[in-house]
Amino acid sequence: MSSIVAFAPPAGAREVSVQEAVAEAQNQAAGKVLSVQTLNVGKRKIYRIKILTPDGQVRVIQVPAEQ
Repeated sequence: MSSIVAFAPPAGAREVSVQEAVAEAQNQAAGKVLSVQTLNVGKRKIYRIKILTPDGQVRVIQVPAEQ
């Protein structure tokens, strides 16, 4: 049985914009952005970004909105 544990963001944490999240995802996997979703998991917000790589693979990168 799995469970999701939500943690409070560290003091001084700031929210990352969608554009910053996309830039971070493209640093991890170069390619064309196919879609961006904003997910709420408990009290946390996560950006889910799908990227089509040059070799034709679709990669899904998840970037926390609070860093």
